[in-house]
Amino acid sequence: MTDNEFSLHSLRKRISAFILAISFLFFALIARLAYVQIFNSGFLQLKAYGQWTRDLKITAERGKIYDANGATLAVSFTTYDVYVRGREVKDATKVASVLSKKLNMDYNILYDKVNIKTVSEVLIKLQVDSNTAKEILKEDLSGVFLSESIKRYYPYGDLLTQILGFTTIDNVGQAGVEAYFNEILSGENGYFLVQSDLQGKEIENSLRTYVEPVAGDNIYLTIDANIQYIVEQTLEKIMIEQKCKSASCIIMNANTGEIVASSSKPSFNLNDIPRDDASMLMEMTKNKIVVDVYEPGSTFKILTMSSAIESGNANLDDHFYCSGYSVVDGQKIKCWKTTGHGSQDLTTGLVNSCNCVFMALSQRMGTQTFYEYLKNFGLGSKTGIEIASESSGILMQESTVKNVDLARIGFGQAIAVTPLQLVTAVSAAVNGGTLYTPTIIKKTTSSDDTIKTFATENKKRQVLSAGTSNIINEMLKKVVNKTEEYSFVEGYDVGGKTGTAQKYENGAIARGKYISSFIGTYPASKPEYVMLLLVDEPGAGAYYGSVVASPYAKEIFSKMFEHLNIEPIKQVEAKYFEMPDLVGMSLLNACTTLNSMGVSYEVDGDGGKIIKQLPPPGTSVNYNDTVVIITD
Repeated sequence: MTDNEFSLHSLRKRISAFILAISFLFFALIARLAYVQIFNSGFLQLKAYGQWTRDLKITAERGKIYDANGATLAVSFTTYDVYVRGREVKDATKVASVLSKKLNMDYNILYDKVNIKTVSEVLIKLQVDSNTAKEILKEDLSGVFLSESIKRYYPYGDLLTQILGFTTIDNVGQAGVEAYFNEILSGENGYFLVQSDLQGKEIENSLRTYVEPVAGDNIYLTIDANIQYIVEQTLEKIMIEQKCKSASCIIMNANTGEIVASSSKPSFNLNDIPRDDASMLMEMTKNKIVVDVYEPGSTFKILTMSSAIESGNANLDDHFYCSGYSVVDGQKIKCWKTTGHGSQDLTTGLVNSCNCVFMALSQRMGTQTFYEYLKNFGLGSKTGIEIASESSGILMQESTVKNVDLARIGFGQAIAVTPLQLVTAVSAAVNGGTLYTPTIIKKTTSSDDTIKTFATENKKRQVLSAGTSNIINEMLKKVVNKTEEYSFVEGYDVGGKTGTAQKYENGAIARGKYISSFIGTYPASKPEYVMLLLVDEPGAGAYYGSVVASPYAKEIFSKMFEHLNIEPIKQVEAKYFEMPDLVGMSLLNACTTLNSMGVSYEVDGDGGKIIKQLPPPGTSVNYNDTVVIITD
């Protein structure tokens, strides 16, 4: 190859490489242009639009919350947020002066904010009422802008505090239903857009765009506000009279799983949230009925009895003997009545709430069978209610359960439940044997009240036969109607069971601390309502559920019947006796005296001499109530 030929060949290679490079760059530019103009055009248009416009957010109206009958529990009303755009302020002194007077704010702080020109706008104050907003608008202040906002209001104040919850100042649900259903209630915010120059100043006579907000959906709860009010009034009364740490109550529709009322005290006014004390706020916001667990004590005996009958390990003809204690695995476990109940049949065992009977029943069933029923009742797992932070309760691992543990579980110790779990399980025991998933939601509707969703039929499973359930209902009627039929709430078919549970701290029994409880059913023959009332650490002298919780449960039932216009089945006259003076007597003589009068009583202590009695001598007492004698 000659030098000329070599030079020509080399030149051609260079030209070809150059053409290829140019072609690659050309096609790369075309690809980039296609990506920008076709695939990324929407994003870039929005970004550009954001650079030449300024917007004011228009907060969507938050959905309302109603009770089952349409009473408004939570509503929103329009307020205004005040902003200042420093670059558009013509008279900073005037603007600061007017706003300081109208908004009751410090002039110097406002003056500094009004003169900020490094940002497009500065927030001055949130949620200004409409009258104040109108007064500000009348001043026609340059650079001052108002944006519509929403403020939450609770018409009943301190009612359903733990169920409803509350929102932040930005209308974001922070607790309760407000938080759990925040997405449904929130809606979609709107905007008011105006064109602006590079400095953020509004361009006069430019296009303006209004994007309308979409209101959130409304929620109807299963709660009956009137029954809720009855419950909360009674709980307040308990807090005062029993000097307790807290008081809680839940009422469930046994045939649907719907929560009719639910409350814990102390609580607070939802329109005056104590945000300055975070620990107190957290404690009073917590839904104890769903979150806290406790040893249920004797109210749990309903589930033990149901399981024993259903499994074929007990029948109505069975008899048991109580000497005041039972020995299991070498451990002496006392009955609450240390003198013993003697011989008794199955029904009398529940009426007497005899621990020895329920130790025997749990031993008859054995761990595997008993645990099968406990798990079917939902114990040891969450119920699935629409409330955040629900607890699962505490059920010992089956493989670790000893005979002594099984005996204690039989009468409501060595197991922990939430109040919701217990009332759900007892509802299944008395409603024919069907366990429902509890719910607090009836339906949701759009802002114009068009129905969007009905609460579907709750998940359910059969845990008992109808026959066993009927037996339990008859037993519960006899437990509380001591003197005659329909005597607990005079004239009404009510059943129930009291409970007194020890509390634990740091793994040991907390001396002198108890939870007194009562679980009731109505109508007892075929229950529609199941109510659980808890009094945590009563401090007025008594702690037995029959003395502390039972009278208030009776009061709630009575007021419920009045509200629901339920007439008594028959007229029953309350019968009373005068409490004798038992202090100083021997335990045997005191018991003999009360037995001869036909009075129900409970003994507190192991001593042989009476040192105190509740109620005191001379008190007029209903024969259907239980008295307490305290020994040395």
